Amino acid sequence: MIYTITLNPSLDYTVKVNDFQLGALNRTDEDYKVPGGKGINVSRVLKRLGVDSKALGFVGGFTGKYIEDYLKDEQIQVDFVKVAGDSRINIKLKADEETEINGSGPNIGPAEFEKFIEKLDAAHSEDIIVFSGSIPSTLPTSIYKDLIEKGKQKGTLFVADVSGEALKNVIEAKPFLIKPNHHELGELFDKEITTIQDAYFYGKKLVDNGIENVIVSMADKGALLITKTHAYHANVPKGTLINSVGAGDSLVGGFLAAFVTGAQVEQAFRNGVASGSATAFSMGLCTKEMVSNLVNQVKVTTL
Repeated sequence: MIYTITLNPSLDYTVKVNDFQLGALNRTDEDYKVPGGKGINVSRVLKRLGVDSKALGFVGGFTGKYIEDYLKDEQIQVDFVKVAGDSRINIKLKADEETEINGSGPNIGPAEFEKFIEKLDAAHSEDIIVFSGSIPSTLPTSIYKDLIEKGKQKGTLFVADVSGEALKNVIEAKPFLIKPNHHELGELFDKEITTIQDAYFYGKKLVDNGIENVIVSMADKGALLITKTHAYHANVPKGTLINSVGAGDSLVGGFLAAFVTGAQVEQAFRNGVASGSATAFSMGLCTKEMVSNLVNQVKVTTL
């Protein structure tokens, strides 16, 4: 089983206003609601690519019920811990400029946290746990690191797509895979990373420190995969950037979908890049057909 962890999921409410006037009454030209959160995106991409997962985390209130019901309708397994407050609403206003307003999310108490740990303890050596996104302010910043160190004793594989202080903590636990972008990688070393060579140099430092696989996404420069024995660069397929939200999550989902069905890491990397690109070239998350159409455009070269 693949478990995806979203500690602070959201209901993402996107509104499009063609002629937005600040301080005036505006009417939407288009709007839609979807469950948000990086781990949830990974589960949704995995399902679209034919791989099951189970979404864990914390939800509450009418927004939490919407998140659960939406995922169940997509036939995604969920096992969230219920909390007293409402799951947050993130507003994405698409006008001449794009504006985002993100909610803070509900408080998570000690009893609720213990229930979450009990659910996670069900994972064993044949499972993969994916930690994605930010950590709520009511939980310790070392939570991902602590859970990885605990779970590795059972042989569980861990994937982390996190940033900031959480990323600094995670690399100490030496997970199976991390996926920073070049900005996040640079923050780890207090360096500005702009070239493939720089990304390889600093990504290799993380692998030498014990992380098994490092994927560095570099926007239009493609992505790198660095392992203990090889390093690869993948180009970006041709397409028009429409929406970058969820592209990194799709890369993780595409990689895992191929990896758990027997692909070698190089092929899984190619599938991941195609999945991330397919999401970037569409309004929503990628589909299996879109990924299939792009995967042959992804050229992987050895560094």
